[in-house]
Amino acid sequence: MFLASLLAGPLPYPAIDPVAVAIGPFAIRWYALAYVTGLLLAWRLALRLARRPGSAVSPEATDDFLVWAILGVILGGRLGYILAYNFDQYMATPLAILEVWHGGMSFHGGMLGVVLAVVLFCRRRGIPMLALGDMIAPQVPIGLFLGRLANFVNAELYGRPADVPWAMVFPTDPDQVPRHPSQLYQAGLEGLVLLLVLQVLLAAGGLRRRGLITGIFLCGYGVARIIGEFFRAPDPQLGFLWGGATMGQLLSLPMIVAGLGLLIWSLRRPAGAPAKTP
Repeated sequence: MFLASLLAGPLPYPAIDPVAVAIGPFAIRWYALAYVTGLLLAWRLALRLARRPGSAVSPEATDDFLVWAILGVILGGRLGYILAYNFDQYMATPLAILEVWHGGMSFHGGMLGVVLAVVLFCRRRGIPMLALGDMIAPQVPIGLFLGRLANFVNAELYGRPADVPWAMVFPTDPDQVPRHPSQLYQAGLEGLVLLLVLQVLLAAGGLRRRGLITGIFLCGYGVARIIGEFFRAPDPQLGFLWGGATMGQLLSLPMIVAGLGLLIWSLRRPAGAPAKTP
């Protein structure tokens, strides 16, 4: 019966209350929990790497960096979304900038915020930047996975119209047509697949080549995001941009270029050689 209903399509959207817990006027949303859980899990796993013999980043420094990372993710993610995706609307209603519980976060902005946090933190503490970056990068897909699931729960960032059996009609879609559940595609690619690749590299000794893990992450996320955007509906306020690309695809291209440059630099160095850059 399940197989027959699957083949018949579209699948019913599993309406889940975006509010996980409500106490009087206070509500905790799955979207917020995704961020909190992702950051805490990334912190705990980074601590395990920091405790390895020979780590250039101490567990104490890893603890301290958590606050910097939170600020980088939130401030960078929000500012990136405002500047790249919805500048005119937020300039017309500036108070809406503070309404982060309604969504409106950019991964690329959040990543740049964390990069800035890494640079400032490492300069202050005298820690090699790539050493900290290689500890953080393998954990990022956890937050990406949880964040995409939260997008699905919110019925936002859904896909383009589709006639596949697993297409869904999202309640927030004004056209009410079957669409790709692209949030789940992206949760798989940006989250699970990228997480598996990075963890395999860690197990194979990827940290011996400083910058390798970070480079693979930048390339892997950029490619995964570009693929996922082919199934995701473009942001309605932007539509398709240069060459029919979406904003997410255009912002991912510099990530791939930077990742390739970092990979070439890392692979040209002997394994285990100390980096000359901070």
